Amino acid sequence: MSARRIFAQPARYAAIAPYLWMVLFFLVPFGFVLKISLSQTAIAQPPYVPVFDFSEGWATINAAFAQLSFDNFRLLISDSLYISSYLRSVVVAVTSTLILLLIGYPIAYGMARLPQRWQPIAMMLVIVPFWTSFLIRIYAWINILQHDGLLNKILLALHLVSSPVVWLSTDTAMYLGIVYSYLPFMILPLYATLSKMDPSLLEAASDLGSSPLQAFWLVTFPLSLPGVGAGALLCFIPIIGEFVIPDLLAGSGSMMIGQTLWLEFFTNKDWPVAAAAAVALLVLLVPPLLLYDRLQRRTLEGAK
Repeated sequence: MSARRIFAQPARYAAIAPYLWMVLFFLVPFGFVLKISLSQTAIAQPPYVPVFDFSEGWATINAAFAQLSFDNFRLLISDSLYISSYLRSVVVAVTSTLILLLIGYPIAYGMARLPQRWQPIAMMLVIVPFWTSFLIRIYAWINILQHDGLLNKILLALHLVSSPVVWLSTDTAMYLGIVYSYLPFMILPLYATLSKMDPSLLEAASDLGSSPLQAFWLVTFPLSLPGVGAGALLCFIPIIGEFVIPDLLAGSGSMMIGQTLWLEFFTNKDWPVAAAAAVALLVLLVPPLLLYDRLQRRTLEGAK
């Protein structure tokens, strides 16, 4: 066997690894959730009656297919609780992603324009918050935003307010927590894209008469779109299913879908409806992923 063939075998196995990961940690768990979503609620342990019981044989499985019911999914579109939860989740995720982009893009742009020796230090400063537990950081925000917290003390000391402001249990507190927690996920893909951009392109745009603002919109921003898309997806997808930040910082007036899922799973013990809501959430996330993939393919074809 030639040396080239020997070294090609590990590369071939390495190519299988992502697909194996997807099967084990996505498709298999999703299959269990889908099965539960097609089941019926029961007062038992676990709290549902399985539609598919593979231990009973093929005849039982055929009968289960004949009796297949989508009642749990029909409930999602007929109950205002789930509709409002999905709509609020989408609005919060879109708004937060836009805020993150507006804040993260200038930071990433500044990092990419730093001297080469300072860029690793800037990246480390962005990553430092990950060294602390996520829950501890959110509880720190509770201490900062509470009635006699640090933020109100600063505002009172600067005479910007005459009495403590109510921050906790508001959407403002929730957006603060989300932007703080997910900002590195927006900055890092943008920085990775902007740092690879050839500075001579901006020099060429300047030589052709473009102002710095025109050069940014005509050269820099279009070339950074892959980083914008990657950062937006890295933020949008987890935010839409966020549970901890809205539960601890936001009010209880309206819930996001993550809170609704928690309510159905652990309070109402209605696993089939909760599983159906989780499946519907996954379906909701497919279009932006397909759109990003299409844009990436178009970008690669244009580069060729």
